[in-house]
Parts: sequence; C-alpha cells; structure tokens
Amino acid sequence: MASNFFGARPKANKTVDAHVVDPNLQPWVEKYRPKTIDDVSAQEHIVAVLEKTLTSTNLPHMLFYGPPGTGKTSTILALARQLFGPDNFRTRVLELNASDERGISIVREKIKNFARQTPRAQAVASDGKTYPCPPYKIIILDEADSMTQDAQAALRRIMENYARITRFCLVCNYVTRIIEPLASRCSKFRFKPLDPTSATKRLEHIAAAEQVPVSPAVISALISTSSGDLRRAITYLQSAARLSAASIPPEPITPRDVQEIAGVVPDSVVESFARALGIDVVASSGADEDVEMNGNGTLRGFDLIRERVKVLMREGYSASQILAQLHDLIILHPTLTARQKSRCALVMAEADKALCDGADEELWILEVALRVNKAVSS
Repeated sequence: MASNFFGARPKANKTVDAHVVDPNLQPWVEKYRPKTIDDVSAQEHIVAVLEKTLTSTNLPHMLFYGPPGTGKTSTILALARQLFGPDNFRTRVLELNASDERGISIVREKIKNFARQTPRAQAVASDGKTYPCPPYKIIILDEADSMTQDAQAALRRIMENYARITRFCLVCNYVTRIIEPLASRCSKFRFKPLDPTSATKRLEHIAAAEQVPVSPAVISALISTSSGDLRRAITYLQSAARLSAASIPPEPITPRDVQEIAGVVPDSVVESFARALGIDVVASSGADEDVEMNGNGTLRGFDLIRERVKVLMREGYSASQILAQLHDLIILHPTLTARQKSRCALVMAEADKALCDGADEELWILEVALRVNKAVSS
C-alpha cells in the first residue's frame, strides 16, 4: 500500500481530443477562405504568375497591395500551403499582423530570429500528397503599411542577409506607405477590387453551400453595399442568413435586410433630406417606406433643415454614411452646375475631416445641410 502511495500513480487511460472547431460556428469568411490559389477570385494575372512558382519553387520577395477584401492574405496563405503542405506549414511560415506588432523591436527580435533559422528537413506529408517544399521559409507581414519607418528600414538588411533561406511577403492597402528601398526589393502584385461577375459567383457558391436561398436582387445589394470588398459581402450574407433563420418560419432575405445590416441609409430618406436642402430629386420607387421625413409641413428654411437633421440622428444613421450618400447624389445630379457641386464637395470634405477627428455628428450634419442649401440656392 505504501508503494502505491509514494510510487508513481498509474496513468489514467484518458483520450484527449484535439481541439476541433465546429464548421457551423466558423465565420464564413474563414470557412470559405481559398485553400488553393486556383480558388482565388478575379485575380487571374496574379494566379497565373504564382502558379509557376509551384513548379519552379523560385519565389522572390513579394509586395501585395490593393483595397481590403480582395484576397491578398488569402492568396499568400494558399500559396504557402501548396508549397509546404499542412505538416511543414507551422515550421516554414511566420505570419505577423503588422498592425499589432509593428515596432522595431519586433523586427530585430521575432522576425530576425525566424529569418536566420535554417529550414528544417521536409516532414513526410500525413495526407499522402507530394509538396514542392522549397528550401526556404516565408514571412508574411500583413498590413505592412502600418509599420513604422524605423521598422521598415531595419527590415531591409534582414531581407538581404537571409534571402537564401527566407522570403518575405508584405501585404498592405496603400503601397505609397511602404518606403521605396523596401518596395524596390519586392515583386509588386496589385489586387484589384472584385468585379460584380466574380463576386456574384462566389456569393452564390457560398449561399448554395449553406443552403441559403438568395435572389439576384439580394446578391446585387450585397455587392453594391460592400464596394468591391468580398470579405464584407460574405459577412453581410452570413448576418442576413442568421437574421432570416431567427424568425419562425424563416423569412426570405430581402435587399432591405442587407441595407439594414450594412448601415446604408434608404434612398428614399436621402432623397427626402436632399429635397429639404433645395435639391430637386425625383422620388425613388421606395419613397413611401422607412423613416417618415415629412415632419411639420409649416416648417421652412433653417427650422425645416434642423428638424430633418434631428430625425436622421434620432434614427441612428451614421453621419459618415449620410455624407457619402448625399455626396454621391449631388455629384451625379443632372441639373446642378459644376460650381454648385464643387462648393458642396468642399463642405463635405471639411465635414469628413472633422468627423474623423471626433467632432459632434449632429452639429456637422447640420453645418453641411445649411451650407449645401446655400450653395444650391445661389
């Protein structure tokens, strides 16, 4: 008994399950992220170039740039998985989000330590497939345009010293924020916003896989509200699907649902607001829906505009979204003169700057409304 007490306890026969994420709980953006570079949508020229690296395994330093949601990070991750396979991916690929870790200390420590390591021998693929597994590692710096100037400067020497065993891929939205000495060391790949045809195919594929019925009007609303950002469109689609499934029985998704999720102000509301500012607008088909903007019919001038602004703010619409939609309505207006449009655009530029600096939304929308009214009346 003593030996049992002081001796090593017998190990319990417990099976520890690996951490498995339920696919039903995954965000659709991650669930349907491209697994291979062939799955990347609307970037044919980039896919064609990168496919050759799978056969030659000769990969330069790369700089991926373009608007958000166009597949920059997904492309390099898919390429890395095809090069190294699942068993070598962890030891051969380092992914850093430069928005969080962007100081010079990270470059000198974490990045340099990984870059100088000699790549480990290729592990046998557990899935039975054969991977090229070239003799170098890949460091992915996501949102590299957020890195400080000093950190970017320190990165130059590391890229040169360890080029034989390490390749860098810089991912950014604004290529002009990457210092020229760093950009000149990379092959540049520009990711363009997704065209409606490619975005439609991808959204229809996801909707079919998730058994979510969507009409062409809903797909069109997803594309128009996401402005070429496929990631945002997929997120809106998932939110709309959850909203639809919450009702009993499930209701079909409508374009209005998508606009509500995206925070878009209904066209009828913007048009009614524009008419209060003295802009002649033909009412859209949905003019009788949504927020009642008529207010008190006896109000005129300043009192009318102030009342309309209060209604907009009370409904919780974003000031930035109101500005953006009012700007588009004015710029595309067929009868306003170029001088009137330019005056309105200058006012909205001031308001946009003020809102970015944290100014009061209601006061600035009122300021814009009064000055736009003055500009179109003169």
